Amino acid sequence: MKKIILITVSILLLQLSSCSKQDDNSSDPTPTPEDPVIKPQTDPLVSNTIGFFLDNWTSKSLTSPTNYTVAAVPEVTTSTVTVDYANVITKIPSSIYGNNANLWSGKMITNTTLVNDITNLKPNIIRFPGGSISDVYFWNALNAPSTAPSKLIKADGTEVESGYWFGKNDGDWTISLDNYYQLLQSTNSKGIITVNYGYARYGTGANPVEDAAKLAADWVTYDNGRTQYWEIGNEVFADWEASYRINTANNKDGQPELLNGKLYAEHFKIIAAAMRAAAAAVGNTNIKIGAVMVENTPASYVPDCYKTWNNKLLTNINGNADYYVIHNYYTNYNTNAPAAEILETPKKVTAEMMTFCKSELTATSNDIKPFALDEWNIFSTGSKQQVSHINGMHAVLILGEVLKNKIGLAARWDLANAWDNGNDHGTFSNGDEPNIPKGTPRPAFYHMYYFQKYMGDRLIEANKDANGNYEVYASSFSDGKVGLAFVNKATTSINIKVKLNNFLTGKRMFWYTIVGDTDNGEFSRKVIINGTGPSLVAGGPTNYASLKPFSAETTKGTNITLPARSSVFVVIEKK
Repeated sequence: MKKIILITVSILLLQLSSCSKQDDNSSDPTPTPEDPVIKPQTDPLVSNTIGFFLDNWTSKSLTSPTNYTVAAVPEVTTSTVTVDYANVITKIPSSIYGNNANLWSGKMITNTTLVNDITNLKPNIIRFPGGSISDVYFWNALNAPSTAPSKLIKADGTEVESGYWFGKNDGDWTISLDNYYQLLQSTNSKGIITVNYGYARYGTGANPVEDAAKLAADWVTYDNGRTQYWEIGNEVFADWEASYRINTANNKDGQPELLNGKLYAEHFKIIAAAMRAAAAAVGNTNIKIGAVMVENTPASYVPDCYKTWNNKLLTNINGNADYYVIHNYYTNYNTNAPAAEILETPKKVTAEMMTFCKSELTATSNDIKPFALDEWNIFSTGSKQQVSHINGMHAVLILGEVLKNKIGLAARWDLANAWDNGNDHGTFSNGDEPNIPKGTPRPAFYHMYYFQKYMGDRLIEANKDANGNYEVYASSFSDGKVGLAFVNKATTSINIKVKLNNFLTGKRMFWYTIVGDTDNGEFSRKVIINGTGPSLVAGGPTNYASLKPFSAETTKGTNITLPARSSVFVVIEKK
């Protein structure tokens, strides 16, 4: 009887407690594990270093795959990543996925498979006409104008054949200007164009700066509003550019033999003014023109032009540049660097670069403006590093660090180049690689393809513990999913626990895993994606776009395995 009374009293107390909760009019009920409080996302202010590169931002959603390979997730983990869905670091500008076209890569537009692969890659931005050849490029000609000398002056003062390039050359071995515009249209891309600054220096007319300004402005007119982003000259701080040293005997406006940052700034203002006037005349009211900066502390052995460039440029530019152009090839020049050394450079070098560049602007009382890292790759040579799976992992790390450091535009160098026994920056083979057809994607292509596929439209906070030599970049899609990009730099695999804060985990997670093969030591020229590899001696699977992801239900958590030296791309559904 005593037990019955106690049970009855307990039931009454529970009922009273329940009634008390129902009568509570609080708008913030006590959460339960099934109904946690979710903090909403709030977009931060746009960083000055991104600026207008976010003007064309669009939301991104991902339809969950219905065709997948069921796989298990690890139950035991040795490292934890904590993702905060609510903490948005930045919206993601689509301009970070860019690439470079150059004039010796052929028409490209006639290779339908290549065009399809570039379209799938979604670079969004393709720079043209190339690096140093931009400063010897005459976009509207088939032959050099009379005011362009037949010989130019090298850094050491000796003469060299001019080697000009022409936009109206329609040979199959090159890409004409109109071919470039066709490539942009066919791949749903926009341009970033480097105009010929060298002509302002070596031109033999009465006013070579005005001649160069007219050449650039006429291009803006011909472009007719198709291109928003332009820059004046390529790496013009350096002694390898055509603008560095001129034959003063041929110069008619009193320019010094050697270039310096102040002179470039004065010329920049004249050329940019002409370009902006031409843009206004064709209705291109949002044209942006970039000036070239040095991206890190100059070495002691470089010429004074290089050493003093930023100070002389930035104390004379008077706010005329809309953004600043920087390049970086991350590893030491022409050294046979091992994989471990290469993979450590993106995080360190990108952070140091942006700290340096911002401090240079601040020290000269300039506003912080957007940055375009429109050439990046590695300089390592000797072991086919540039065409390897490792360089693909490096590309993922670069894209992640570009986002973390809030760089507005990035463009990899380049779409196609020259084999040179594997010292080849090309994202695609240019037809000179043994037993590999022209246009075949290199490992970096696949890493970059899956990075953009599973990277959302906002970068969100992801913190890892001290265990494991890997990096992680987290994002959110506008439809609520979470996207993750992992790079395991270690030579051993690791199991990761993914902890998601301010996020209701949905039913399934999906992922792609990219590893190298056993060829060529640690610099495999192949990639294997979810177990599928290439049929050729290099590259990846041709059916990459239709490969099924691995998938698992999240009932046992959202853990993931990172194989040794791998990139892994994950999407997690929202409840």
